[in-house]
Amino acid sequence: MATFEELVAEGCEVPVDGWDFSWFAGRAIEERPPWGYARLLGERMATLAANPGTAALDLQTGGGEVLASIPAAPPVLVATECWPPNVEVARRNLAALGARLIPMDDELDDLPFQDATFDLVVSRHPVGVRWDEVARVLKPGGAYFSQDVGERSVGELTEFMMGPQPPDDGPTRDPKWSVLAARAAGLEVVDLREFRGRMEFWDIAAVVHFLRKVIWIVPDFGVEAYADRLRALHEQIQDTGLFVATSVRFLIEAQKPT
Repeated sequence: MATFEELVAEGCEVPVDGWDFSWFAGRAIEERPPWGYARLLGERMATLAANPGTAALDLQTGGGEVLASIPAAPPVLVATECWPPNVEVARRNLAALGARLIPMDDELDDLPFQDATFDLVVSRHPVGVRWDEVARVLKPGGAYFSQDVGERSVGELTEFMMGPQPPDDGPTRDPKWSVLAARAAGLEVVDLREFRGRMEFWDIAAVVHFLRKVIWIVPDFGVEAYADRLRALHEQIQDTGLFVATSVRFLIEAQKPT
């Protein structure tokens, strides 16, 4: 059986670029939302692909893994990504679709597109959404479609590592804020679904890799800084066989009036 130190070292060695989570097989699991975001995305993209002159935009594409899974691409397909390690991964993954990748922080910066450019704007797990810019670049009748990380997702792991967290002040990842922001931008919310699923971590290597990859769970995470908490969690997993947390997701679709 691997020691604590060996498992931590293993979790530190795994590359964190892109959003491929296949390394976690046999070490952690996450219950998925029932709606199947990738399938729904593929259906919408295939509909656009059958119509000349259509265009779609994927915001914060990560490594492009989800977008690359679509069965057919519209005539114009563009993606954005701000994290440098993901940019080249996304370029490779999206090359077969003929997609254009723009390195930029679309959470902060204006989108470099003319008004009414896209029939569909999508995003999976955006850090933040510029709803005003989304509404501006959508064509009349176009739609925004995304799956978001919900409020206090994996909060059990955050609190194990960092202690009890204070209540959030102001807007949070509660979907009601997305609904309000979408409406304020002039969009009509036509679908909203929420899901809470079970996550299990089966060894401390999986925890270390997860915290290095999903950096907002413990924003200042480092192995040395959290050595005591990691060891305590390692001992708990050894005693019980797993650490359980809750994954929170919501699906939202908003349409621009015609």
